[in-house]
Amino acid sequence: MMGPAVPVYPVGRNLLTGKGIVITAAAGSGIGFATAKRCAEEGARVVISDIHDRRMAEAVDTLRSAGHDVSGLICNVTSETEVQNLIDTAAERLGGIDVMINNAGLGGTAELIDMADDQWMTVIDVTLNGTMRTTRAAMRHMMPRGAGVIINNSSVVGWRAQKGQSHYAAAKAGVMALTRCSALEAAGSGVRINCVAPSFANHPFLAKVSDPDLLAELEKAEAFGRGAEPWEVANVMVFLASDLSSYMTGEVVSVSSQHP
Repeated sequence: MMGPAVPVYPVGRNLLTGKGIVITAAAGSGIGFATAKRCAEEGARVVISDIHDRRMAEAVDTLRSAGHDVSGLICNVTSETEVQNLIDTAAERLGGIDVMINNAGLGGTAELIDMADDQWMTVIDVTLNGTMRTTRAAMRHMMPRGAGVIINNSSVVGWRAQKGQSHYAAAKAGVMALTRCSALEAAGSGVRINCVAPSFANHPFLAKVSDPDLLAELEKAEAFGRGAEPWEVANVMVFLASDLSSYMTGEVVSVSSQHP
C-alpha cells in the first residue's frame, strides 16, 4: 500500500522576520538550499556559503529572482581562515548573525576493512571538524551579544547502524555530541544550539550519485513509503531557528519516518 502523498508546500508565516541567517553548503538542490529558501520565505535575510562558485551563484540568483534578500560567500569548512572570513563578512552584511545553520557534510560508502585513512579523514574533517569550526566561530560571535541560535545537521545514522557508513556515522554521531556539549557551554549566554537528524531526503543530486536499488530500499524503510522532501527537513530547521523553540537547546530532533 502506498503511503500518503507529499504534503502541500508551506506558505511563509513571518517566523524569521528580521533575522540574519548564515547557511553552509546551500548551493545545489539539497537540504541546504531548501533551508535557505524556507528561511527567506519566513522573512530572514540570508547569507549562503558553498565551495562551488557557479552553483552558489545560481542559488543566489534563483532566490533573489523570487524577491529574497540573499547573498553568497565561498567557504570551505575545512579551512579555519575561510570559516572566520564567512562569519566576519556575513556579520558585517547582516548587522550581526542571529542564526547559524551548519549544513556542510560529506558522505561516501566503503566497508571499514577496505577503507583508506584518507577516506576516513576527509569525511571526518568536513562533516565533524567542519561543523566544529563553524559552531565555534558562531559561538564566539553570538555569546558576547547574549543571543543567537546554532543549528547543526546530523543524521539518523548517528544512532542507527548501516553497513559501509562507519566514517559518516561516526562523524554524525560526533555532531550530535558536539551539539549537546556546546549547548551547555552557550546556554548561560542566551545562545541555543540544536541539531536535526534526517533519515532520507530526496533530491536530484542524491539520485544521480546513488544506486537506485539502495534508494528504493531506503524508501521502503520509511513509514510513509517515501523519502522526505528537502523542504520538510528545512521546516524543522525553521522551527528551531524561530522563537517557537525558545526552550530547546542541546536537543537532537529526528526528522524521520523510519520504522523502529
